[in-house]
Amino acid sequence: MLDQINKYSNKLLIDRSVKRSEIAFAALDDTVISSGETFRANLASDIIKRLGCLSLLVASPSLPFAEFLLRRTKPGENRIIPRDTETRTFLHNIPILRKSDFGKDLSGKIAELLSSRKGVIVEGVGIIATGSLTVEQAYINWSSIFHSTFIKYLEDVLSDGFLLPDETDQFDHFRTQWLRPLTAENLTFRTGPLEKKSDILEEISKVGVYTVQSGLVDSFFGNISCRHGELVFISQTAASLDELAGCIDPVPFSNSSTVGITASSELVAHQRIYQSCDCLAILHGHPRFSVIMSMLCEEQPTCEITDCWRYCKKTRYLGSTPVVAGEIGAGGLAKNVPPVISENGRAIVYGHGVFSIGKQNFKEAFQGLVDVENWCRSEYFRRLDQKLGS
Repeated sequence: MLDQINKYSNKLLIDRSVKRSEIAFAALDDTVISSGETFRANLASDIIKRLGCLSLLVASPSLPFAEFLLRRTKPGENRIIPRDTETRTFLHNIPILRKSDFGKDLSGKIAELLSSRKGVIVEGVGIIATGSLTVEQAYINWSSIFHSTFIKYLEDVLSDGFLLPDETDQFDHFRTQWLRPLTAENLTFRTGPLEKKSDILEEISKVGVYTVQSGLVDSFFGNISCRHGELVFISQTAASLDELAGCIDPVPFSNSSTVGITASSELVAHQRIYQSCDCLAILHGHPRFSVIMSMLCEEQPTCEITDCWRYCKKTRYLGSTPVVAGEIGAGGLAKNVPPVISENGRAIVYGHGVFSIGKQNFKEAFQGLVDVENWCRSEYFRRLDQKLGS
């Protein structure tokens, strides 16, 4: 159990999503074991004893966005509802707990909130997330909340500006120090076409690592595939893109095999993209600025469609990249992305992420993902500076 705790603690540090001195895990083995900063480790141990889960992660994010969201909520509001797909599909909403509501039994209060949700934001403590069966699940849920609060906060700032006295300085530090240049330089890719199965598996695994390390996907989301004749080699559902060895399925286009049962939930979308345009590789990530910008629509205030992420029929554009709506899996996404991605090899799904194709190799697909996110990052800050008059 401790080796798993150490593994996912290191992942969070590599992701730069936590403060090194403010992270702790607790896990239930024969007894409760904990690791990390003393206050949070003790809190995690107390909470896990009251819950029917195996693991708990308590950590202060490296960015103050979750805390700011809590402080920006109106009195009486007890949850945050980001609009991105990960929240809508997996988290639903994120409970918040203010210091003024701690009471005498903080652990009990938090356990009560966690009994019906995967995570909670606690003022002055950070994000707390559960893992029902594994330590890995606590990491996934924590990372998902970090991702969702990042998107929600930046979306709110673009809409409402800064509302708290310490936001401006913290945001400037995020913009100038925390964010890093996003580039495909110094990364190596096979030139393609990829003919050998061993080359395909090795390249998919390597590009998956690149995608995670570049911050183009969070947690265990995103997927990647390569076409080889009548097979689609695709990452498995719930597989971490930086640990794909043994987690890549060769699925026949004819669906004549049951091997596809463990494949990514976006298998149908990948198959239809291959059928609609001549490409060898597909990469799907959830880069944050692309997700944010995809949800900003000038027609939204007067549009009669309420669930625009699902029902919007229009194709909008961010730069030269088309933006479409659609549910994940075999729903609208699988129908709406293939017709538009052939325009320039990239497409954004409302609130969800980016699909990018490579005609001959994964370098094209990865570069496409980088280009879209860089454009969206630049456009976000252009609009923010315009709003703030700077």
